[in-house]
Amino acid sequence: MEVCKMREPTALESNGDSSSPPQALLERLKDYGQEDVFALWDELSAEERDFLVKDIESLDVSRIDRIIRCSFNSQGLPAAAIEPVPEGSVSTLEERTMEDRERWWNMGMKAISEGKLGVLLLSGGQGTRLGSSDPKGCFNIGLPSGKSLFQLQAERILCVQRLAAQSRSEGPNTITPIHWYIMTSPYTDETTRKYFESHKYFGLEPDQVTFFQQGTIPCVSKDGRFIMETPYRVAKSPDGNGGVFTALKFSRLLEDMSARGIKYIDCYGVDNALVRVADPTFLGYFIDRGVATAAKVVRKAYPQEKVGVFVRRGKGGPLAVVEYSELDQSLSSAINQQTGRLRFCWSNVCLHMFSLDFLNQVANGLEKDSIYHLAEKKIPSIHGQTLGYKLEQFIFDAFPYAPSTALFEVLREEEFAPVKNANGSNFDTPDSARLLLLRLHARWVVAAGGFLTHSVPLYATGVEVSPLCSYAGENLEAICRGRTFHAPCEISF
Repeated sequence: MEVCKMREPTALESNGDSSSPPQALLERLKDYGQEDVFALWDELSAEERDFLVKDIESLDVSRIDRIIRCSFNSQGLPAAAIEPVPEGSVSTLEERTMEDRERWWNMGMKAISEGKLGVLLLSGGQGTRLGSSDPKGCFNIGLPSGKSLFQLQAERILCVQRLAAQSRSEGPNTITPIHWYIMTSPYTDETTRKYFESHKYFGLEPDQVTFFQQGTIPCVSKDGRFIMETPYRVAKSPDGNGGVFTALKFSRLLEDMSARGIKYIDCYGVDNALVRVADPTFLGYFIDRGVATAAKVVRKAYPQEKVGVFVRRGKGGPLAVVEYSELDQSLSSAINQQTGRLRFCWSNVCLHMFSLDFLNQVANGLEKDSIYHLAEKKIPSIHGQTLGYKLEQFIFDAFPYAPSTALFEVLREEEFAPVKNANGSNFDTPDSARLLLLRLHARWVVAAGGFLTHSVPLYATGVEVSPLCSYAGENLEAICRGRTFHAPCEISF
């Protein structure tokens, strides 16, 4: 027998009089100076009034007010003095030995085979700048295989799982799944889920993939008032990739990670075509250093490059990231006289490793401080395009909380191919990312004894090696030695 459950009444229905806004809700908004959301109440239909009341009831107004006040009050304060990152905090390419690499690779593989690594993907953005309304991860950058960013990353996870199983010195070579936590946004969640379902999770088990949504927060005017997108809807925007900490906390996924035996979390952004997902070497380095956080970094290409850089906040202070727009030009160009390199040279490329203990700590710490970045934007509103603020937190906001952080240098041509702008832009396009990947894989093939022919200049083409064949150029001799490949093409099983 079907049991009918009574729906909880809204504040509007409980009020019993729709000619005026619910009194209790109006008084609560007045306490925070936000009563103007009801300014057009008399012009709304009954359905629109009900929608507006539900929209306001869904907001934690006291929390949002605290965020607005703390964020506004922090603007214009003098920035803390910064220093270059200490040499001992960075594992540089030149100091890294082959023995180090092998040791870290083996340590990482052991932890992965024991189920101690989880992967956290930041995938809340749409491909608007790429000319697509789909999630960025669905984007096809034009590889010979036609694979999307999501598929490339999923297949790299499959490859690492297989390598970890083969690395076991004891017991059967059974595959231990690497759990993949994928943060979406209200604008990408449904499409992302359907995309994975329609592609049968790219060979992964459905139960090793967990989707969860980042939060949204109202957009505000220059005086801190909510901007109305329509007469009955508050304008909102995603709370930034730093919203992942709050989202993990409120979705109880930190407890889920602990229950699965996960101790380390590899965290990255979706729009990097060369990302080494679940990198065993990076994980081994992280474990070996015994730190709470770590980040892969690349050397800044030139002083004006638009990338954030790692710095140290104050004398002996924590490592942090300063955005390029916040770094004084004289500091951007400052040279270390001993090395001849930029003093502030370690670029943040959103490739991070966290301990689960630290994630638990920061999920509470960031929320407590409530300081968000104010991004000045033109926001669609009932008055047209209104100049106001979107409030965001960033993943790198976590680093000053860390008791210890280590940086791990990587080559940008091997691990950083961002896909941010449409083809025809000057940088970070699908075309530029595709060429970086094809050239890297061409070097792998040649190193494995293969040969290439091509009908266009080599600098404009290359070959694609399926992640199911090789994770980072290993195990290609049997496939490539003595064979000739006509570029561009895909090499797969």
